Amino acid sequence: MSTLLVPPMQTLQIGANGERSHTPSPPNSPGLHNESCNIAPLTPSPSPRNEVRTRRHATFSVVVAIDFGTTSSGYAFSFASDPEAIHMMRKWEGGDPGVAHQKTPTCLLLTPEGAFHSFGYTARDSFHDLDPEEAREWLYFEKFKMKIHSASDLTMKTELEAVNGKKVQALEVFAHALRFFKQQAVQELKDQCPALPERDAIRWVITVPAIWKQPAKQFMREAAYLAGLVPPESPEQLLIALEPEAASIYCRKLRLNQLMDLSEGPRGPHGRRAPDLPIDSSFRQAREQLRRSRHSRTFLVESGVGELWSEMQTGDRYIVADCGGGTVDLTVHQIEQPQGTLKELHKASGGPYGAVGVDLAFERLLCQIFGADFLSAFKAKRPAAWVDLTIAFEARKRTAAPHRSSPLNVSLPFSFIDFYRKHRGHNVETALKRSSVNLVKWSSQGMLRMSPEAMNELFQPTISQIVQHIAELLGRPEVQGVKFLFLVGGFAESAVLQQAVQSSFGGLCRVIVPQDVGLTILKGAVLFGLDPTIVRVRRSPLTYGVGVLNKFVEGKHPKEKLLVKEGKHWCTDVLEKFVSVDQSVALGEVVRRSYCPARSGQRKIIINVYCCATDDAVYITDPGVRKCGTISLDLDDVDVGGSHSPKRAGRREIRASMQFGDTEIKVTALDVQTAKSVKASIDFLSN
Repeated sequence: MSTLLVPPMQTLQIGANGERSHTPSPPNSPGLHNESCNIAPLTPSPSPRNEVRTRRHATFSVVVAIDFGTTSSGYAFSFASDPEAIHMMRKWEGGDPGVAHQKTPTCLLLTPEGAFHSFGYTARDSFHDLDPEEAREWLYFEKFKMKIHSASDLTMKTELEAVNGKKVQALEVFAHALRFFKQQAVQELKDQCPALPERDAIRWVITVPAIWKQPAKQFMREAAYLAGLVPPESPEQLLIALEPEAASIYCRKLRLNQLMDLSEGPRGPHGRRAPDLPIDSSFRQAREQLRRSRHSRTFLVESGVGELWSEMQTGDRYIVADCGGGTVDLTVHQIEQPQGTLKELHKASGGPYGAVGVDLAFERLLCQIFGADFLSAFKAKRPAAWVDLTIAFEARKRTAAPHRSSPLNVSLPFSFIDFYRKHRGHNVETALKRSSVNLVKWSSQGMLRMSPEAMNELFQPTISQIVQHIAELLGRPEVQGVKFLFLVGGFAESAVLQQAVQSSFGGLCRVIVPQDVGLTILKGAVLFGLDPTIVRVRRSPLTYGVGVLNKFVEGKHPKEKLLVKEGKHWCTDVLEKFVSVDQSVALGEVVRRSYCPARSGQRKIIINVYCCATDDAVYITDPGVRKCGTISLDLDDVDVGGSHSPKRAGRREIRASMQFGDTEIKVTALDVQTAKSVKASIDFLSN
């Protein structure tokens, strides 16, 4: 049960017997539908009073971070006793024979019955080896993380579609993937430290885009519970890390020889600048140097801040652009010297501008050449061959560079060529000749021969959106004077993207790419797990509040909001804000509200939470304001009746404390009279 709240204390009438007269919300008020939570707010002041809440640190022996990416994923860990050493996961075998990778593709294979079969390279290779008819029955998922970002009505029942068109609950798919990483990490930890207890010894960290809304963050937490990472009774053992924030935390530790300044070229082993080279050559050189140095899977980080940060003055600002497979996340931070903590200066922004956009552009190109109807039929009838084609394109996409002069060949699977001939009655070479695409030719070796211009054109729509978004961010007053722009994430390895960002913004700030750019977020997530207080101030991405009744003021409130009850005039649907969009909220600060049960023996209080993207909303019925969640206060363990008189029970105060300064919104509650905790939860997935 839920509805608007009745008036704050300063507008409640106190009767002669000391009881409060409760004013119910009108039944025709939008969003009510005769639902009543029967609660009275006691102390919601117009300007929320923030109070620092003592943070409870769970005891743990090791931090395990899972970087759950759209295209690739991995894990890393660090022991609390040796926080300056980050251990990368066991290298994944797959892709090219004999080649070990630091991450594995975010691919999941389930049996026709829906049971887990494999993840990563093993899943991809196993699906490839299936008979074409058999493959149509198996459930293969890839790039499924984007569904959580794009779903406007995300719930626990949201479904994902496998490449064969069959659907499975998204929560199960994500739980399968997280359970796989848990098993891998725990086994490796046991091999290194046999005495390490599995329960309560591990703090888990899962990375998500900073632009994800609360439902998506809660969804990842629920998937982690289902996967068995931590029990729901121990939520503090699981942290949600924001991807660009994690990258920022790691970048603080960088030494000069661990980064490439695109405006200056790469640096040698002693920080000396190397001769000027094209960006793509420079980055390949830096990456090769890093690969040669990877004799160990352990990375050592600075105990303080790195050399680059030691040059920064108090107030210096920088942007971290996390360019991943699915999304691009932009975070603006300011480092606080000398303690090295971080302060967010502008709410996280970005959008679905990741490397997947290039893949979609390639798919549109194939539709232009061969026809959308054929491509749709091919994906449905030959799902494994379609996956082979996307893998072949991915390999060539990674070699694209702005200064490349030679064409790139994309191998077409024999199944594609054969299926097209049967579908159309002529061969793929004829299709290319008949199409209007002039920059793609046919190779007699069974390949699409793409000119450098054709490949770069596939990048341009996505890269243009990234550049435009960075430009808009840099134009904001609070972001003026940015000193550095860090490019991180897997897509940041692209020389095409690096060139575009450097040419657009190199004159405004130094554009810097860490050498191990694809692992920056993963390493930063480990550091965040070791010290979650490192980001001291964040910005609220939205305005959050509740609906209340306030005393009606003639001339100020619209007449349609007037409610007359027992001779008193009330204004309905007033949005009382907990926190405003882009408001600075320090870690540990809480917004406190007190409520009292209206009935003796009442066992539950449910409060609707509303949100909007602006700060000028006045009513919960204003455009852009929507119900986004509910706060539940469970009074089962609180003596609201029993030996207490109804009058006394009516004044029972339940104090709820909401924290907005963390990566997730959290709520706790206390029965003021008994000083006992009240079970409290906030739910964003049940709307």
